[in-house]
Amino acid sequence: MPISDNIKPISYLKANTAELIAHLKTRHQPMIITQNGAAAMVIQSVADYGQTQETLALPKLLMHSQQAVGEGKTVTSSEAFANLRQRRGLLSSPCSR
Repeated sequence: MPISDNIKPISYLKANTAELIAHLKTRHQPMIITQNGAAAMVIQSVADYGQTQETLALPKLLMHSQQAVGEGKTVTSSEAFANLRQRRGLLSSPCSR
């Protein structure tokens, strides 16, 4: 769908709110709302907003991971699992349970 189909004036939003909400929920594409002929806001369903936020979080996590590796702030998997077991009050070795 062309982006021009997803641009509506604020008057359309005011007059067709329920229809627009249904459209956003089913089409899963954001809508650009204009005011005085200029883009003023972007609206989207809550589900799509949540998905967008999750998608944006992944590169941040990767960046922080790469930064930690570069700074030498890493541990082996054995150390990580031992730390987790210690925090949870479990035995240090899964074989000794």
